[in-house]
Amino acid sequence: MQRPEARPRQHPEGAAPGGGGGGDRAAAAAAAGAMDPTRLLEPSLYTVKAIFILDNDGQRLLAKYYDDTFPSTKEQKTFERSVFNKTHKTDSEIAFLEGLTIVYKSSIDLFFYVVGSSQENELMLVAVLTCLFDSLNHMLRKNVEKRSLLDNLDGVFLVVDEIVDGGVILESDPQQVIQKVNFRVDDSPLSEQSVAQVLQSAKEQIKWSLLK
Repeated sequence: MQRPEARPRQHPEGAAPGGGGGGDRAAAAAAAGAMDPTRLLEPSLYTVKAIFILDNDGQRLLAKYYDDTFPSTKEQKTFERSVFNKTHKTDSEIAFLEGLTIVYKSSIDLFFYVVGSSQENELMLVAVLTCLFDSLNHMLRKNVEKRSLLDNLDGVFLVVDEIVDGGVILESDPQQVIQKVNFRVDDSPLSEQSVAQVLQSAKEQIKWSLLK
């Protein structure tokens, strides 16, 4: 099938060619964006830069970083200390630091933080924070405090991984998160300890069968 020939667009009197067409304006904007990267920002699935939980002294209990904004552990902990100093005595739930957007929440002796870029939608970050807290509140039986969290740290990591993977938000419903975590625990292979217990039990059964 032959393509129809393109006809030249008729411009209103006094208008410059390309001055009024939406496609021409879009092309001009794209060209401007190419020359100035700050003009246009490509949408990204990579919403979350970091999630971390600190105690009431600002010490790290859990941290996951999803890009190389802070490539070393030292830089990460320096950033966490700066965030803690800026937020732990305020009643606000959002902060801006080093070109980043930070939403946070406290509970007894814990501080929960979710970090995104300065251009990130704050509501998306708040949704992640709320899902994280509500999931842990359910898992820890409404006892969201330092000792309980440390006693269940493996489960806390599983919760975080179900909500965010590589900076991409996977889930924002705490009920779904808990169900997936429970499934992973039930479906997980035997740990070294449980394997040892099985072997010991087998040895005991063999011993008693020989004595009969």
